[in-house]
Amino acid sequence: MSSLPADDSGVPLVYETVVPSSLQVSIVTFRPDWQLLERCLRKLALAIGAARESGVLRTVNVALIDNSADRATAAKVIGLGRTRFADSGVQLSFVHGHANIGYGAAHNLALHGSGADYHLVLNPDVELAADAILNAVRWMNAHPEVGAIAPMVRRRDGSRDYLVKRKPAVLDLAVRGLLPGIGRVLFRRRLDRYEMRDVVDPDPAREIIDVAAMSGACMLLRRKAVDQTGGFDPSFFLYFEDFDWTARLNKVTRTAYVPSFEVVHHGGGAARKGLRHIGHFVRGGWRYYRKHGWKWL
Repeated sequence: MSSLPADDSGVPLVYETVVPSSLQVSIVTFRPDWQLLERCLRKLALAIGAARESGVLRTVNVALIDNSADRATAAKVIGLGRTRFADSGVQLSFVHGHANIGYGAAHNLALHGSGADYHLVLNPDVELAADAILNAVRWMNAHPEVGAIAPMVRRRDGSRDYLVKRKPAVLDLAVRGLLPGIGRVLFRRRLDRYEMRDVVDPDPAREIIDVAAMSGACMLLRRKAVDQTGGFDPSFFLYFEDFDWTARLNKVTRTAYVPSFEVVHHGGGAARKGLRHIGHFVRGGWRYYRKHGWKWL
C-alpha cells in the first residue's frame, strides 16, 4: 500500500500498488481443427498483448500439449505455436509423445509446477476477446476470495451460450447432452434454470455470481486454488472433469461467473459428435455422480 498527499480534508489518499501477475496458459490438442487452432492462438496472442501493455501481466508461458501419437500432428501444433508467438516475449513449451491420456490429465502436465500466479485452461476451439485476459486478471486481483472464474460465452454466430451451471441432476444432463433438440423444447424451463439464465441473462446486480459447475473449455484459476485441489482428476478421461473440479474447488474457495471475461466457443454437444463421445459422456457422468452423490431430479 502507498499513500499520496492529503486531500482538502487532510486525509491521506491511499491506493493499492498493483504488481503485474504471471500467467500460465495450457491448451490440449487431439486431432485439432487447424483453422480453429490458428484462430485460438491468434486471439490468445492479442489478449496477452493487451494485458501486458496495460501492466496487468508480467510473464506469460503458453503450454501446448498434444495428445496425438502422430508426430506430424504434434509438429504442426508446434509450428503454429512458434509462428504465432515468435518474438512476442511469451515463453512457449510443448509436450507431446505421451499419446491420448485424456483432457484433464493432459492439462495437469502444465498445471503442476508452473509457479505462475494464474492459470488459464483453454480449449483449442475457443477465441478470447481482446480484453478477456485483462478483464479477468483485474477482476481476480480485486476479488482475492475467489479462486476460479468462468467467462461469458458466445457462439460463433454471436448468440449467448450458457456454460456455467447449477448443480446438475441426471435428468438435466440426459436431456441436454443426449437429446439437445427435442429435449430443449420439452424441458425448456428446467434447462434454463440449470443453465443459470435467470442469473446471467440480466445485468448482474451482484458483485460475485457463484457457480456450481464451470466448463473446462475456458477457466482462469488462482495458483493457490490449483495447489489446494490438485488440478483435474485424471480418472475422468473426457467430460465431467470440469464439473468434478468445480465441486472440489467450491470446498476450498469460491468460483464465479465474470461477464467481462468474454470468449467465443465453437464446440460442445456430445450428442452431435457421435456414439464414441456419447460413451465418454455417460462414463464421465457415472463417475461424477458416484464421487459427488446422485441427484436424479
